[in-house]
Amino acid sequence: MTTRMATVTTRMATALFTRRFLVAAARNPVNVMMLVLVPVVFVVVADGALADAAELLGGKGGPATQTATAGWAAGFIAAIAMYFQVRAARATDRRLVLAGLAPARLVGARMAAGLALALVAAAASLATLAARTGIDNPGRAVAGTLMYAVIYLATGALIGALVAGPVNGTVLILFVWILDVFFGAAFGSADRVGTRALPTHFVTLWMTDLPSRHGGRIGDLGWSLAWTAAAITVSWTVITRTSRIARPRRRSAPGSVVYQLTTGVRMGLREVGRNRVLWALLVAVPTVFVLLTVPTTPKHYQTLALPEAGRTITVRFWFPDTHPGFMAPTAIASLAALVGLFTVLDARSADRRLALAGFRPGPLLASRLATIAFSALLTTAVSLAVTAAVFDARQWGLYIAANTLIALTYGLIGVLIGSLLGRVGGVFIAFLIPFLDLGIEQSPMLNPELSALAHATPGYGASRVLYDAALTPSFDETGPLLIAFAWLGGLLLAAVVLFRHTAAPSRHAPH
Repeated sequence: MTTRMATVTTRMATALFTRRFLVAAARNPVNVMMLVLVPVVFVVVADGALADAAELLGGKGGPATQTATAGWAAGFIAAIAMYFQVRAARATDRRLVLAGLAPARLVGARMAAGLALALVAAAASLATLAARTGIDNPGRAVAGTLMYAVIYLATGALIGALVAGPVNGTVLILFVWILDVFFGAAFGSADRVGTRALPTHFVTLWMTDLPSRHGGRIGDLGWSLAWTAAAITVSWTVITRTSRIARPRRRSAPGSVVYQLTTGVRMGLREVGRNRVLWALLVAVPTVFVLLTVPTTPKHYQTLALPEAGRTITVRFWFPDTHPGFMAPTAIASLAALVGLFTVLDARSADRRLALAGFRPGPLLASRLATIAFSALLTTAVSLAVTAAVFDARQWGLYIAANTLIALTYGLIGVLIGSLLGRVGGVFIAFLIPFLDLGIEQSPMLNPELSALAHATPGYGASRVLYDAALTPSFDETGPLLIAFAWLGGLLLAAVVLFRHTAAPSRHAPH
């Protein structure tokens, strides 16, 4: 009788904490909106383009790959949502454990809350896919999307338990997701040995009805279920153990005028220098992203219309030689946006205290922007150094300048997104904008003729300069270059205005 009552009490406690965690997540309407909006936009905008890209790169393509986009969207959203579920409530969870709550109950409640958020994202993805293209095999699509969500839910929880910095955590999730999607079974041969270690390799094969012939007796579905179970088990164990550990936070210190600027820059760079994981990610992500395009790019020619000597010409190029150079800007933009977002968010409370202590807004903003620019330029330098090993631009100086413009532009976009949307919603948008802009709308592989939307996106001007530098011997994109500078100037002005508002101390704050 006593054992039965204890079991009932445990279930009630877990359900109570799960409900409370969901209520806490729902208090921010932006987070809830992003759980639905991002999967819907991703499926609507990217399903056809990704299916075409998969077919072009040697994959199956068609409706099967479009079905997989629902799983990709749900998986990414689930990972980010679970990461912040674990990291944001770290101190609260430790106090609950110290107060006597069993770690297993706490972890169960956290993962149940994350699963509920993942189900919302999966439902939004599937509903959009059904309304847009229809679903040939609903049972397989629903089960596959849920497995994507659960595997990435566990991935987000595991990274949340092991990686403290939100920049590092979200970049690592983005890194895993990019490798899994763009170098996985849907975008190439299902028989590649190297892709079998990717989290959703077998789920993708089963969901797209593409038998691998290396699944053994248990088959692709069996391996998919095994991956799902293993991911949950490992993440559960790691979160339970790390929930007992407390880690201190670091803060910065104030300064004064030209000295304020130098002190602010020095302190910002020192904080970045201490973050060795971020340095490693800024180097590793573009390196792997660019280099893996070499063995996965199909060997054929492509054409692109570009201006040259006052007239439009059709440039024919060997796709394997140019694809790495076209992929580098997407990696640079995504990392720069995340760095800008978290640099501002992590320093917001410190900036307000510095303003109260007499730190002028100009030097304070300049020091933050300098830190963001340094990190963005570091990412650009690493990406271009790797790209130079596998790609040869016709105009290297202009190609470097175009990538630098993209990095600075998206660094400022990250500042604005972070100030307006916060962490969770900001990460969703910081991932979505460069992917849709540079990865799809500006891509000559997917859009030989640019749409009206492509002309209106932040990456239009710099990407046109980049393609001109990559494929032609002379510069002919003055108009797009001016557009790129206009975007940069406008974003800088918006960042200044928004920073003055968010970093200003409260009028009622004690002096």
